[in-house]
Amino acid sequence: MVRSWLIDLMEQSLSNASINRKLSSLKSYFKYLLKTKKIEQNPMLKVIGPKQQKRLPEFVESKRMDYLFSEVSFSDDVFGKRDKLILDLFYQSGMRLNELIGLEDSDFDAHGQSLRVLGKGNKVRIVPISKNLVESISSYQEAKIKEFGTSSKVMFLTDKGQKCYPNFIYRKVSSYLSEITTQSKKSPHILRHSFATHMLNNGADINAIKEILGHANLSATQVYTHNTFEKLKSVYNQSHPRA
Repeated sequence: MVRSWLIDLMEQSLSNASINRKLSSLKSYFKYLLKTKKIEQNPMLKVIGPKQQKRLPEFVESKRMDYLFSEVSFSDDVFGKRDKLILDLFYQSGMRLNELIGLEDSDFDAHGQSLRVLGKGNKVRIVPISKNLVESISSYQEAKIKEFGTSSKVMFLTDKGQKCYPNFIYRKVSSYLSEITTQSKKSPHILRHSFATHMLNNGADINAIKEILGHANLSATQVYTHNTFEKLKSVYNQSHPRA
């Protein structure tokens, strides 16, 4: 009966994701019936839903990111330095939105060229950063002290000197990315995807990328290899005489 119902849903042209959500609800219901001893066997154990096609992570092309940092105008005051640094940190470190918001000035090690990042599950990781990013952070911190003093330990502050919040960062990133790309998604996570994809495209070791991103399992990082493989296929199709 359940399999016939699944076929009926497919014939209604529902997406596999929608069908699996419905199937998940039914599985939960039968687990409840089994737990409350309304039934003795779970008929859903051998029912398998349709495979979902994995969506490739969207990313911004490297030439567009180069244009962002070389051609887009940022003001020379503390706010311009902050905005550019936010974008640069996302793209150069691949950190998550909440990780960036949680950064404190003491997490920055200029001598060691690194940042201490508090990730998911309160796991701490040390992320290496470039020399130019060290200079940008130092320059921003100096400007921030002149503007707001030393009362706040938080690295990124709003225009009013308060701790940044997700929507504030999201709006900033979306606004600047709108100047370089027409793609619909313009979130901080797109810059995380761009970081990982560009690193892989340039020959970085996938295990190193896993550590920088703070992934618990390599399988979470391997999704970016699909983007790299798509690039390889494109090069092959354009270059091989019999492709």
